[in-house]
Amino acid sequence: MSETLAGRLAAAMPGLRGRLLANEPLAPFTWLRVGGPAEALFTPADTDDLAYFLKNLPAEIPVTTIGLASNMIIRDGGVRGVVIRFSPKGFGQIAVEDGYRIRAGAFAADRKVAMAAADAGIGGLEFLFGIPGSIGGALRMNAGTRSNTNPEIEGETRERFVAAKAVTRRGEIITLAPQDMAFVYRGCGVPADMIFTEALLQGFSRAPDEVRAINARVQEHRERDQETKVRTAGSTFKNPPGHSSWRLIRDSGGLDLRVGQAEMSRKHANFLIAHEGASAHDIETLGEEIIALVKAKTGVTLEWEVKRVGVKA
Repeated sequence: MSETLAGRLAAAMPGLRGRLLANEPLAPFTWLRVGGPAEALFTPADTDDLAYFLKNLPAEIPVTTIGLASNMIIRDGGVRGVVIRFSPKGFGQIAVEDGYRIRAGAFAADRKVAMAAADAGIGGLEFLFGIPGSIGGALRMNAGTRSNTNPEIEGETRERFVAAKAVTRRGEIITLAPQDMAFVYRGCGVPADMIFTEALLQGFSRAPDEVRAINARVQEHRERDQETKVRTAGSTFKNPPGHSSWRLIRDSGGLDLRVGQAEMSRKHANFLIAHEGASAHDIETLGEEIIALVKAKTGVTLEWEVKRVGVKA
């Protein structure tokens, strides 16, 4: 290990309490189950441990953060530098606070936050029940749910955001207010090298049984209209202004395309499916072919919603 990046970092940071591994496979951590290894994988013990690590990490070493990796393609060549992945013990906490608020760690699953809100009689967070990701990703992506037929299940992270804690690349622990987030559709304006560690979300009083009923309708909507039993990263492309990506893909003939073991869903044309044996190359190549096809047929350029990281093999 002494010749690896992980070994050199461990030797230079005797105060580390988290786990640092060399050449660790990342595919098992992702929903798509594809991708190569991390040159170094760091699992911090807590926020202070993360801050210590980043403060002492040489500036030239790249850092990539992954959560549940439900909306991510890790390329087959793996990820150079350091990959930071949180643990449930250090960053998965969910706490109910006064005033119908919930404080959740960045690794807390969106679904579990919605369930905790239901138990506490907190409404307004039901949209999280149908999002297969974590709170850190919800902050970064301004995660949300839309429905053309049922407004009560709609919502976006920015609508419930109060504050967040984050660690900068220099190892500073800071607090972010709503104006600092600069939320936009499926994104935010926070620098990419800033790592979220927790969020404070605001709800309102609602009977627990009513919240659970809405959660059930969110799940019903998801199972009816989306892929839930196959390997998929959810919506592959953002909706262009005035358009629905799934409709553009369907009407352009995108459902007839297949690359290796990757294809678009016939249930929801914006969901890219990774069948057994698919590679990150299959998935990303199909996505690029879909972009080219839709552009040629409609003149509209689709933009990736799924995050792609790492080196192509």
